[in-house]
Amino acid sequence: MLIGKNNMRHNKILRHIFKFHGLTESLGFAFKGIIYLFLFHRNMRLIFICGISAVIMGGLLQLKDIELVILCITVVLVFMAEIFNTAIEMFMNMISVKYRIRIKLVKDIAAAVVLIACVNAVVVGYILFRDKLMING
Repeated sequence: MLIGKNNMRHNKILRHIFKFHGLTESLGFAFKGIIYLFLFHRNMRLIFICGISAVIMGGLLQLKDIELVILCITVVLVFMAEIFNTAIEMFMNMISVKYRIRIKLVKDIAAAVVLIACVNAVVVGYILFRDKLMING
């Protein structure tokens, strides 16, 4: 009987730890996170404005469907990189308020991911827009 009670308590603890939220509640959490990023992180607003501008320009310049898909994926890649960078920076700040070289390295590496995504976006943008804008290359 003792084993059964421990097993039931164990299952109850696991259900609490791995509580499944409804779809609406989960989407609400995600939208709150996005709103937070827009309100308090300048880089997120800048990336959003640049990304939306690029997609609108792609539509106005009548890029092919596949080119628009590539452009959208590239914009989302930069957006996701910045979201992960922000989350990593916030987490590292929670771990320690004191300066630590390893925390700095983690933050620098996370920032490098954003840089790589942005360089990729510039290259993809150049390739997609050069003929439409008659850029000699």
